[in-house]
Amino acid sequence: MPARMPGVSAPDPFRRQLLEALPRLRRYARTLDFDSHATDDLVQTTIERALTHWHQFDQRRDMRVWLLSIAHNAHLDRLRRDRRLAIVDPAQLAESAVAAEGSFGADPGVQTALRMDLLTALARLSPPHREVLLLAGVEQLSYAECAEVLGVPQGTVMSRLSRARAEMRAALDGNRPGPNAQPGLRRVV
Repeated sequence: MPARMPGVSAPDPFRRQLLEALPRLRRYARTLDFDSHATDDLVQTTIERALTHWHQFDQRRDMRVWLLSIAHNAHLDRLRRDRRLAIVDPAQLAESAVAAEGSFGADPGVQTALRMDLLTALARLSPPHREVLLLAGVEQLSYAECAEVLGVPQGTVMSRLSRARAEMRAALDGNRPGPNAQPGLRRVV
């Protein structure tokens, strides 16, 4: 990590933009790990890296895209360092969704079941598919912005997004396609 220059800190406008972006950054980090402690660590690492490298931020860029890129890279760094993939147990995920539901005071019926189904289906997606689906669907980034965050070509983003949506539809319909499942061929007459 480069040494910080003494007496030089990020300017106030940069810090304000950083604070405004925190809720989205936290939401994205939470979907990468599904673990509150890992989420907190990832957000902290992202903020530390952003503040350390604030002078590299181009004001013409969107702060949100820059921070999500840092978070994505920090997450990949941690996965590489751990040399293992975190396995999310859908039953444990469903239990945490039910526990969180009580704090919102929502109807425990249909909404809870839908959230559990969505979280379980999301947890079953491969990390590349989950990341692009969340960036495009939840964070509402364009294909180009998703490509910038993930460091992949725009065509790869579109392909992963298409596959992720198909897998989510299949999972929510009760079907679970395999990792290399291809849509069936249809004969058009």
